[in-house]
Amino acid sequence: MTRETKASRRDFLKLAGTTAPAAALAVAAGTGQAEAAEPDPASDKMQDTAHTRAYFDSARF
Repeated sequence: MTRETKASRRDFLKLAGTTAPAAALAVAAGTGQAEAAEPDPASDKMQDTAHTRAYFDSARF
């Protein structure tokens, strides 16, 4: 491979340095959460309730 077709480490670091702040802004802007749905006792599937959301939030690290 020649130098023109292969990206260098320096190019990667430049790109990583500019995209990291943009990704952080995108994550910070999307922090609004929708309200959990009412549970359906007839359903066999896992449901989106406040209890399941609290569990998933506590399981993150």
